[in-house]
Amino acid sequence: MINIYEVNETNKMIEKENLDVRTITMGISLLDCCDSDLKICNEKIYQKIYESAKDLVKTGEAISREFGIPIVNKRISVTPIALVGGSCCKTPEDFVSIAKTLDKVAGDVGVNILGGYSALVAKGMTRADELLIRSIPQALSQTSRICSSVSVGSTKTGINMDAVKLMGEIVKETAELTKDEDSVGCTKLVVLCNPPDDNPFMAGAFHGVTEADRIINVGVSGPGVVKTALEKVRGENFEVLCETIKKTAFKVTRVGQLVAKEASRLLDVPFGIVDLSLAPTPAVGDSVADILCEIGLEHAGAPGTTAALALLNDQVKKGGIMASSYVGGLSGAFIPVSEDQGMIDAVNAGALTLEKLEAMTCVCSVGLDMIAIPGKTKATTISGIIADEMAIGMINQKTTAVRVMPVVGKDVGDVAQYGGLFGYAPIMPVNEFSCDAFVNRGGRIPAPVHSFKN
Repeated sequence: MINIYEVNETNKMIEKENLDVRTITMGISLLDCCDSDLKICNEKIYQKIYESAKDLVKTGEAISREFGIPIVNKRISVTPIALVGGSCCKTPEDFVSIAKTLDKVAGDVGVNILGGYSALVAKGMTRADELLIRSIPQALSQTSRICSSVSVGSTKTGINMDAVKLMGEIVKETAELTKDEDSVGCTKLVVLCNPPDDNPFMAGAFHGVTEADRIINVGVSGPGVVKTALEKVRGENFEVLCETIKKTAFKVTRVGQLVAKEASRLLDVPFGIVDLSLAPTPAVGDSVADILCEIGLEHAGAPGTTAALALLNDQVKKGGIMASSYVGGLSGAFIPVSEDQGMIDAVNAGALTLEKLEAMTCVCSVGLDMIAIPGKTKATTISGIIADEMAIGMINQKTTAVRVMPVVGKDVGDVAQYGGLFGYAPIMPVNEFSCDAFVNRGGRIPAPVHSFKN
């Protein structure tokens, strides 16, 4: 039972500490929309999504009013489009037509973002996979709500280095086609290793083929709540610190569980998971970097940062799984640069580098996220960065991702402006020594020895 003390405490979290439900995401299977005729396939896709999600936004707003809990985004994830369009798409432009259909229906039902313009190529690419991947720059430059993701590796299969090489080129092309807006297309494109089927957070969300026809997944976020809780235990030992984070994560997850269950009931769609990820925003006081500072660091990036982040991530998960039997997705701490004012401050102070961020991804929930790099960065260098991050995910049996923006026309010292949730990003230096011969080898890095568990 939730008592009046918990209600008052939650209200305080919402009013003063930036607690919110970051997203209600409806996952929708489009497998029954496959058709050999592209026009019919597009019509089926539009109809399936519209009928499934037409009440999603107003339901989210009604729940927000009823419980007084801010629900920032209402989103949709769909079956990876490479699987859906494979029977009817013969050119990249054919896939772009599906992207435009997805963009239109997302606008018509009123959601903020739709994810799932995706391909799963961890072991190899079909012709449809390659066509979709090559269509990504055009699709992202001609739509406003579509997010794209490509899975190029997993612990069970290894890393598809042909896909890694191609994705370096695709990121560069996407940056070029959206250069008039600081290469904003790249903010909607992520490369993944070990992606979960039920992630409600963008840009990596897609509706996995293991999921039900429709599902409701909720992502909650409370960096400000955790920081405020830790302010009360300054100077205490690690046991007290960990207990405080766990208890706070428990309370935040309870809010997500409440919203998820209500949304499931009102929409008559099964409840999937609650993703408890500390996802920052550019708002002051809503920063993961500030939590690390509260733990005892002068800036994110200082010695001890990786250990502090590992502690934070683990305690968040431990608190969350006590609050809900269905914690899933990514669940932990996100470390995007542009979306976190504390991270931006750390970069500007010289405390945080790309290499330190890579080390931090070994123990956090995602990877190199929302990092602006010089527009002159070579495609092979981007592929090398992707390969490094995929290797961390593969070896450590965890999800990792790369979302970098090579901002055309800008260099270290400049700033990329995106606004809203994406914030702004200082251009970070990149190691310019060549990895061309490595990236151009072709083929596949095999799965690690500990993948053989059968």
